[in-house]
Amino acid sequence: MQNQKNAVKFGNMIDDMWGIHLYIMLLARRYRRMFGKDVSAYKLKAHVTKLKKRTKPHWKDLPSQVVQDVVLRYGKSLTAFFDNIKDRAAGITTRKVGRPKIKPRHKYNSMTFTQAGYELQENRIKINCIGTWYSFHKHRDWTGIIKTITIKRDRCGDYWICFSCEGVDDSERKPKTGKSAGFDYGNKTFLISSEGKKIHSPQYLKQSLRQLRALNKALSRKVKGSGNWYRASRALARLHRKIARQREDWQWKLATDLCTDFDTLCFETLNLDGMKRLWGRKVSDHAFYQFLQILEQKCAKHGKTFIQISQWTATTKPCSDCGYHNKELSLSDRQWTCPDCGSHHDRDVNAAINIKRAGLAA
Repeated sequence: MQNQKNAVKFGNMIDDMWGIHLYIMLLARRYRRMFGKDVSAYKLKAHVTKLKKRTKPHWKDLPSQVVQDVVLRYGKSLTAFFDNIKDRAAGITTRKVGRPKIKPRHKYNSMTFTQAGYELQENRIKINCIGTWYSFHKHRDWTGIIKTITIKRDRCGDYWICFSCEGVDDSERKPKTGKSAGFDYGNKTFLISSEGKKIHSPQYLKQSLRQLRALNKALSRKVKGSGNWYRASRALARLHRKIARQREDWQWKLATDLCTDFDTLCFETLNLDGMKRLWGRKVSDHAFYQFLQILEQKCAKHGKTFIQISQWTATTKPCSDCGYHNKELSLSDRQWTCPDCGSHHDRDVNAAINIKRAGLAA
């Protein structure tokens, strides 16, 4: 939903929801400080209902299920925190999830309707508490039963409607090919397959650097908080959104092609944060971790196998033919010959073959 004058009402509602979120988080913090334990989402729901009758009568004008969802978000984040403690104690994960925190106002950008509070007709939606019909671009027909509707606001000031449906079966699986492959991530070439094929990333961020610099300069010349500053800020946000969409679109298409060609895809777990410290912007432009998440989702949809081997599995220095470990190999050596069997290797293709072998063995 763009360029509609009344769309600002959505922004006002989201800001009201942030006010409820702030109140809940401060109350939970105070409760934990006084009693030494966390307050449950069930108690907070009951407390919010009482507040509508006492000190917060203006909350009655907001959709009740949306207000309850604000409390549910707190409950879900609290459950995730305690589940993560159990998982780390059991050695299932090393990732750390913190306690629920107060979101800044500018980062609280969505509200969720469950089964009431709105009316829907084709490409039009009406929020009951606002009483205004809004049209939106319906880019595809939804199937199944609509369970939730989430209205999101992005940094460009545009509003998006996300439908969550139940009973949807749109998984047209790719045919089996019987082929498997390993892939090595490269800084110069995005992916190198065990078959020797090299896939280069378009590097959309690099292509747009000149525009980014110009928009950043324009923003820096504006008085912060002024009308011109907001316009320049949104122009910069629109360009960043375009770059992110171009990258994501290319990655989805690449993931589809790989799932079409192979049944088993093997990748290596990498320390991407360390690589960013060494090579900076280029690693961020590749967005390799995002690509792995997309590919894993595609493999699950099409019934293909996605394998990630350990970060500490030796893949670069061992010879893929005889297994000889070349300790003298340096980062600048792109081609090398095995001293033991005499095989000549491309460094990246050799690593991809070892990744495939380790993945299939696992």
